[in-house]
Amino acid sequence: MPTLFWNSRRSHRPSRSLWLALSLFVCGVSLAIAAVPTDRNERRTATTPNIILIVADDLGYGDLGSYGQNEIKTPNLDRLAAEGMRFTQAYAGNTVCAPSRCSLLTGMHSGHSRIRSNVQVPLEPTDYTLGDLAKRSGYRTAAIGKWALGWEGSTGHPNRRGFDEWFGFLDQSHAHEYYPAYLWRNEDARPMSGNQNGRRGDYAPDWFERAATNFVRIYEDKPFFLYFASTIPHANNERGTNGMEVPSLGQYRNQPWPEPEKAKAAMITQLDATVGRLMEDLKRRRIDQDTVVLFTSDNGPHSEGGVHANFFKSSGTLRGIKRDLYEGGIRVPLIVRWPGVIKPGTTSDRPVAFWDMLPTMADLLQTNLPVKTDGLSFAAVLRGKEPAATHDHFYWEFHERGYQRAVRSGDWKAIQLAEGKPVELYNLADDPSEKKECAAEHPEIVARLTALMKSSADPFVAPVEKSPFKRN
Repeated sequence: MPTLFWNSRRSHRPSRSLWLALSLFVCGVSLAIAAVPTDRNERRTATTPNIILIVADDLGYGDLGSYGQNEIKTPNLDRLAAEGMRFTQAYAGNTVCAPSRCSLLTGMHSGHSRIRSNVQVPLEPTDYTLGDLAKRSGYRTAAIGKWALGWEGSTGHPNRRGFDEWFGFLDQSHAHEYYPAYLWRNEDARPMSGNQNGRRGDYAPDWFERAATNFVRIYEDKPFFLYFASTIPHANNERGTNGMEVPSLGQYRNQPWPEPEKAKAAMITQLDATVGRLMEDLKRRRIDQDTVVLFTSDNGPHSEGGVHANFFKSSGTLRGIKRDLYEGGIRVPLIVRWPGVIKPGTTSDRPVAFWDMLPTMADLLQTNLPVKTDGLSFAAVLRGKEPAATHDHFYWEFHERGYQRAVRSGDWKAIQLAEGKPVELYNLADDPSEKKECAAEHPEIVARLTALMKSSADPFVAPVEKSPFKRN
């Protein structure tokens, strides 16, 4: 029997009792849950809604129908956009996973955040998160799916960073697996019985959907915050030429496309179906009018696992993909549905970024934010009003291919691909695809944005990888 932990402190073998415990969780039976009262008089008011934040993994700006996709079918997410607000200039926290998620959860851009590169280091007790904010406001909180901000026993574990309930992958490398031997339920590794001894019976995204709908069912009469971080459509890079794992190719089976591209399309449509079922569940429980639903992605699309981002034009008309600081690597879909507040079918071209999420959520919960962030609330935009303040600039840095930096101020965007290399300049109003580099024509703007790059970041010291994760 395989070892289910990646360090030597203890090991677990699949057992009937552990599997039963996981099943009971998904079916909605747990001592912690059962002890919580469900008095309907304690439901949230219309002005302090439930919040569900759904984050896809490597989903591109152009992968949804509402953002121009023609081949991959996303009817439920398109409906979400039709019923809410679609942002056309929303930015991820980074062009790769861990620093982007850190920015989303803590409200700090990658010049200031705890995790500034894609390495395994944990959040610290001083890092205030979306979960902390919601929990302090009396909300029941859950994180489901992919974490990537701390492993078991660390200060970055979700149960220590504001989330009452946790289910999924702690480590981002472990999250490559779609048929894992185990998943984490709070502090315990729970075996997936259908994936033991070489079998592939338990698809992790299916379990995440069950856990999410179960959490909503349990707390439908209480205010709740659900952070649902899907692993779709990230590639399982360890599977070689086809790392796009999905139980069925579904409606794409007979398309004249490469198999990995069929699988990618099927994965995205499966995520779309999950969103649809979650929305139907909210409506069935008559709480969809009390719930703000946000959908986004952690960074741009990948060309990994046998797929190519340009096959479906996953970046839309934008230049770049995951691991680029051009727009295609950091501009992401952002859809927000808030019945009775957001006018259906609204489009906003106001630039917003992941580090704006924490102050925005504080506004939604009508509470003060007890920490300083790099973000500004865009709650006023959701309400159809002008925000009290706007960003002077946005900043990103990336460390996998040298020290890359980018800054946007107004419609001007500057990129430096490595220290010592020339700064590139683009006017996003006239050239959103960043095809015309114009630094030589505007030296004064280059100088101003270069100074912003330098002033926006704390000194960077490369962190030592600390995660104990080792692939089984």
